[in-house]
Amino acid sequence: MTGWILVPWSYNRDNAPEGLAVEVYDGEGEPSVDLSEVVFYVVPYARPAAMRLLARMPHVRVVQVLTAGYETVLPLLPETADLYNGRGLHDASTAEHAVALMLAAQRELPRWGADQERHVWQPHFTRSLADSRVLIVGYGSIGAAIEARLRPFEVEVLRLARRPRPEAGVHGIDELHSLLPAADIVVIATPQTPQTQALVGGPELRLLPDDALVVNVGRGPVLDTGALLEQRGRVRAALDVTDPEPLPADHPLWQAPGVLITPHIAGGSATFYPRARRFVDAQLRRWVAGEPLVNRVTP
Repeated sequence: MTGWILVPWSYNRDNAPEGLAVEVYDGEGEPSVDLSEVVFYVVPYARPAAMRLLARMPHVRVVQVLTAGYETVLPLLPETADLYNGRGLHDASTAEHAVALMLAAQRELPRWGADQERHVWQPHFTRSLADSRVLIVGYGSIGAAIEARLRPFEVEVLRLARRPRPEAGVHGIDELHSLLPAADIVVIATPQTPQTQALVGGPELRLLPDDALVVNVGRGPVLDTGALLEQRGRVRAALDVTDPEPLPADHPLWQAPGVLITPHIAGGSATFYPRARRFVDAQLRRWVAGEPLVNRVTP
């Protein structure tokens, strides 16, 4: 296990098991070690440029990303390396944000914020989250965390995943079209894969009832942006991820009727960082003990 290990936080360097050569690289500038000697690379969170260093790591054996998604890493992954993701680290944060988007859209919080800025008192009654039928598309660990937070809101949850799990009440992806007409809210929590590209497009949006809400906390390309714009507000949307991303300043999605946008921040709240640091610590302990690391990705 000779060679350098790069971690994004000094916390992990200071807590690393004895015998490991650990250095900190936070994604800014150049690392302080010879990249040709790196064997374990924890990619700094929310630093896309840090991925490019992989091309200069001919002996890296472990690439650990701290995101659940990994589609942008696969084309850059050296043949010598196994890839591990951050599955589970973002569940609480992303689920919390998904519910916040639902509440904000249903109770029209952006409107009340704008009225406050203009010192306008003009009440009217809004939609509600209670008594809604919520379809979660992508019922993995994040989807389950979303459902757990929705339970107190008196909603009916429909679960959908790639494969059906009848014993858990989870529908398979081939049932998507039959479930959409009865959904008041659709939450997209699926990763981006060739199979999920534009999974929710024109045909799917047209199946939704008038005034339905689509919440996307998965990946932008899972929802067809052009098809959403064609709805002209008939179907509303609350998006933490978009396609393209970052969203250009002149993109029509910014001003589309019924659309609420946050800039891909669902998974990065304060709760993420201590969980991520503990996770990296645990991975390093497994590494030095010769145990299998968790969250291995099999492309």
